[in-house]
Amino acid sequence: MKLAVLALTLLAAPALAQDGWHGHGHAEQHEWYRALVHPFTGRPCCDDRDCRPTRGYLDDDGIWHAMLDGRWVVVPADVVLKKTSPDGRSHICANERGMIFCFVGGVPKS
Repeated sequence: MKLAVLALTLLAAPALAQDGWHGHGHAEQHEWYRALVHPFTGRPCCDDRDCRPTRGYLDDDGIWHAMLDGRWVVVPADVVLKKTSPDGRSHICANERGMIFCFVGGVPKS
């Protein structure tokens, strides 16, 4: 039984580390996340758990796509912040229902 629990824990860890809600990477950028505000409402993007690093790309039409809870989603243009993250990666702020509050696109790699 202990072996089964250990196996399930190890199998789930990569999924959580990728982009899970209150996911891996939040603590490293917590102070920066606290400074992010929604471009139209002026409200904070992060409620101490909503933001985390993610994978993202800008398509040929200028639309951002991001990995959210294991699937690619279109990022609404009105939540894209015009700034660069301290680590150059994409970051997403979204709740457990998938509502995106803010998004910062990563720096393209050459």
